[in-house]
Amino acid sequence: MSNQVAITGLGIVCGLGKNLKEVWNNAIEGKPGISKIETTPVDHLPVQIGGEVKNFELSEDILPAKEQARYDRFIHLGLHSTDEAMIDAGLKGDLGGYDAHRVGCILGVGMGGFPMIEETHATYMEKGTRRVSPFFIPGIIPNMASGLVTINYGAKGINHTISSACASAAHAIAAASQEIISGRQDVMISGGCESVFSNLTVSGFANMKALSRRNDEPEKASRPFDTDRNGFVMGEGAGILILENYEKAKARGAKIYGLVAGYGATSDAYHITAPHPEGEGASACMKASIADAGIDPSQVGYVNAHGTSTPLGDLGETKAIKETFGKHAYDLVVSSTKSMTGHLLGAAGGVESVFCTMALHTGIIPPTINIDNQDPECDLNYAANKAVERQIDYALNNSFGFGGTNSSLIFKRHQQ
Repeated sequence: MSNQVAITGLGIVCGLGKNLKEVWNNAIEGKPGISKIETTPVDHLPVQIGGEVKNFELSEDILPAKEQARYDRFIHLGLHSTDEAMIDAGLKGDLGGYDAHRVGCILGVGMGGFPMIEETHATYMEKGTRRVSPFFIPGIIPNMASGLVTINYGAKGINHTISSACASAAHAIAAASQEIISGRQDVMISGGCESVFSNLTVSGFANMKALSRRNDEPEKASRPFDTDRNGFVMGEGAGILILENYEKAKARGAKIYGLVAGYGATSDAYHITAPHPEGEGASACMKASIADAGIDPSQVGYVNAHGTSTPLGDLGETKAIKETFGKHAYDLVVSSTKSMTGHLLGAAGGVESVFCTMALHTGIIPPTINIDNQDPECDLNYAANKAVERQIDYALNNSFGFGGTNSSLIFKRHQQ
């Protein structure tokens, strides 16, 4: 394939930590990153737990303190992980010598600045229209994360944001990869960021009966593929990948973690929130990504599942994996890292693409924790409670969202 897409930098922040080393070490050790929410008052809410990033502050080297208050927390998280990824790739400063017009950014954001919307509305109701900040609109719109990224690093290529619910970041990575494959861009900053802990969003998801209410045992609340699963746990954070033209990355001596090898996208065309019970759209999506990568299904060694810990979703995805891989479904490893991070909504595909890339790079597959009583209908190898050491050549990441939107990404191990 011409213009292959190399992954040369990674940045991540979530409930498991604030940098790649910390998050990855905690993930492969199977530590839970879910606790009581502290960034907003929750004692009066039916759900009080989430995969929250504790004690987070954006560095003033990334954004001056006087400007930070103008922007919602999801933007802070996105800028934080982008900076880590750019440093990791050796592109911070002069963009590695690349033409700035050939360096772009496409991020995924599912919901935007709900906490700031809620806070500003309260100010408006109490003090009137004159007290609404002139920075309110740019502070909450989803594309401001990608906008500030390009401003911070002087990237003058393509710049936009994709919002497709929980598939947002995965769709963004696919779109960014296409910019490199087509030859339009040499480097793309991609992934996603999300932070929506607020009274409105928690209440909304809770009233949909979508969230686990295991408030007294937060570390056990997210339990994909377990018989006692009772809903997903909201998370926040960002996962950023630096994507680069493979030959140009090699020429500059860049560290290469892996490659983006294929992508699939489908629609369930079934229901606004519920997945297809047989995983029809999910299976078609995985098959499309495998075909796009030009590989046989048997070459995939790991599936990072959407695996949100909902009764219908986990079972439907299991059926879809079986339909996609046949007998090989029982040979590959499946895990849901949402058991540790919670569900990062629009950022999920970014964070989980980092996990897939690291699994290929290190030969360690992170576990699904909290499987104490595995659902007999979910009968695959979910790396229950313990990481699996296995060198794999291809990993697949699933991201499925409200509205029936599906995305599957294929990542390939880079062999030096």
